[in-house]
Amino acid sequence: MGLQKYIHNQPFPLESGAILPKVEIAYHTYGELNTAGDNVIWVCHALTANSDVSDWWSELFGDRRPFDPSKYFIVCANILGSCYGSSGSLTENPATGKPYFHSFPMITIRDMVKAHQLLQAQLGVKRIALGMGGSMGGYQLMEWAISDKDLFKNLCLLVTSAKASAWEIAIHEAQRLAIEADTTWKDDDAKAGSNGLKAARGIGMLTYRNYEAFKQTQEDNEEKLDDYKASSYIRYQGEKLSKRFNAQSYHLLSKAMDGHHLGRGRKSVENALIQITANTLIIGVDSDILCPVAEQKFIAENIPNAQFEIISSPFGHDGFLVESEKINRLLTTFLGHQH
Repeated sequence: MGLQKYIHNQPFPLESGAILPKVEIAYHTYGELNTAGDNVIWVCHALTANSDVSDWWSELFGDRRPFDPSKYFIVCANILGSCYGSSGSLTENPATGKPYFHSFPMITIRDMVKAHQLLQAQLGVKRIALGMGGSMGGYQLMEWAISDKDLFKNLCLLVTSAKASAWEIAIHEAQRLAIEADTTWKDDDAKAGSNGLKAARGIGMLTYRNYEAFKQTQEDNEEKLDDYKASSYIRYQGEKLSKRFNAQSYHLLSKAMDGHHLGRGRKSVENALIQITANTLIIGVDSDILCPVAEQKFIAENIPNAQFEIISSPFGHDGFLVESEKINRLLTTFLGHQH
């Protein structure tokens, strides 16, 4: 089905102590829920993605592929704080009748999971056969699997970590500095900070890819003094994101990623991970400099029923979106071994 929306017209307490008067959740579903409510694949998306997973992970959909709508009820919900329909900077504040803009409160990964749980109850989902997500999507799934230990039968976590690293936080801060340097940043407007967002995306692209990826795809073969392929590529990526995303949402969500820490209030990260009971496939990409394979190896060593695989790819962190065929093979084999 196309974009759908669930509105929860009750107060929604956030981890920060702030309270949203209501919550809007935009989502997509594919296929039909069975009577037991357990033929479910729930996909959690990453930072700037939307809930239309059939668009950005299309290679995983279809007959004999992991996301088969003839067998499974596939759900993807837009995260709290995003600008694709769920409650965030651009949605209306009931107290003022105007968009929240900068007044939207701080949110965390755990707040996003609470919103997912509201939608889960609304849809009648009793058990999830597979929870799948990369990067920030993996953050959500691990939090969810800890908070509801019997919900997931299987998990597939890609290029993710158990807590935000100092490296990741520093990258996000550099991106936020770029957004804040835009003189329009504080305006109450949907386009506020859009030029800063372009620069932030440029910083991000350097960490989503790597030296080898740029060498393979953006190297100039002829001698020149300006107009380099790599330069135009960075500008293009910045323009593209600024047209489809919102700087206030980006700033807000990057802060939520910084606060990711599975061990918060749970004694330690290790103590949190050991509580995940689902059969778990963890996939890293060997050239990922944003969230290196050591992060996924640590997760695999601490989740009881975990399998760890490394994909060889020049595409770095973006490999979880680019290397769909390799992911498809690993996931198909993994699910084939589960009963």
